[in-house]
Amino acid sequence: MRKTKKVLSVLLVMAFAAAILFTGCGGGTGKTDEATTVGFIYTSSKTDGGYSQAQHNGTMAVEKYFGKKIKTIVAENVAEEKQAVKSTAVNMIDQGAKIIIGTSFGFMDALDELATEYPDVTFLHFSGYKMNDKNFSNYFGAMEEPRYLSGMIAGLMTKTNKLGYVAAYPYTEVQIGINAFALGAQSVNPDVTVSVVYINSWNDPANEKAAAESLLAQGCDIITQHCNSAGPQLAAQEAGAYAVGYNLDNSQVAPKSFLTAPVWHHEKYLIPTIEKIIDGTYVPESYYGTMKDGYVGLAPMTSLVPDDVKKKVEAVQEQMVAGTFSVFVGPIKDNQGNIVVKEGETLDRAGIWKMEYLVQGVTGRDN
Repeated sequence: MRKTKKVLSVLLVMAFAAAILFTGCGGGTGKTDEATTVGFIYTSSKTDGGYSQAQHNGTMAVEKYFGKKIKTIVAENVAEEKQAVKSTAVNMIDQGAKIIIGTSFGFMDALDELATEYPDVTFLHFSGYKMNDKNFSNYFGAMEEPRYLSGMIAGLMTKTNKLGYVAAYPYTEVQIGINAFALGAQSVNPDVTVSVVYINSWNDPANEKAAAESLLAQGCDIITQHCNSAGPQLAAQEAGAYAVGYNLDNSQVAPKSFLTAPVWHHEKYLIPTIEKIIDGTYVPESYYGTMKDGYVGLAPMTSLVPDDVKKKVEAVQEQMVAGTFSVFVGPIKDNQGNIVVKEGETLDRAGIWKMEYLVQGVTGRDN
């Protein structure tokens, strides 16, 4: 009897060891049949017609690609306040989330703290600059490329040589886009000027539209934006002017004004990154996607854009996709007349993200 019990004990130990080898152990998500839960935190509604809707398009592409391998949790309209972000993320972690994706700059400090507090969870942050070497990355894209192309369209199509830009804040990310748009317009029309109105909010549809209306009243006949909603595009349509959107192809929202938009393809980063996290091969990075790798792009130009304009823009677009065209090449002057990029100099990513000025021909004011 004792011998039989001893044999059974040995067999049980062997079976337990085999089970451990089969299911895996240790940190990270590992390779299991259990779905990995991924939490997405948005600063506005997933149907806002702009920023968060573009983020959610990426989320849906992720869901389609992974199928039953992942489970997603989405939180909308989360304030850019540390406690609000932390509470939302912790709630997701309590539901089993192993990956948390924060999609707004103001979420950065909360995610940075959470990455230390939850070392077994991976945190990905869009538009920030903080990270660590274990479980926290940031990602963004060279939106200056499609911004430049959209500026070319505006510069070629304006009748008044006055372009309007509704902007969130006088923050580096926003200034980069304004300057790229202006340089694109000036490359085909040196007489063009760009008037910027800062609304001091990322998401204020009523104020966004009002700012666009004030620019239209000043004689701007093409409006573009760095803010969340389609308000500026609708204002342009009501005034019989043109609009260049942002984040999404809004050709159906404002069909009588919409020319194109610089857009995001968030799945180009999220899918391979989530795949690495699930496989246990993920290494934190600071990602900067380009038109070459498909992370940023230009929405299809609508029928409102003349064919000759399309051809000129497409020629430069091909160079960008090939990785042979740089937006910020000297000489470039700021709007005070100072040379900020010397002749023959090309700004790299680090140089671009030191941009605290507006280029020549651009003026800015608060709404």
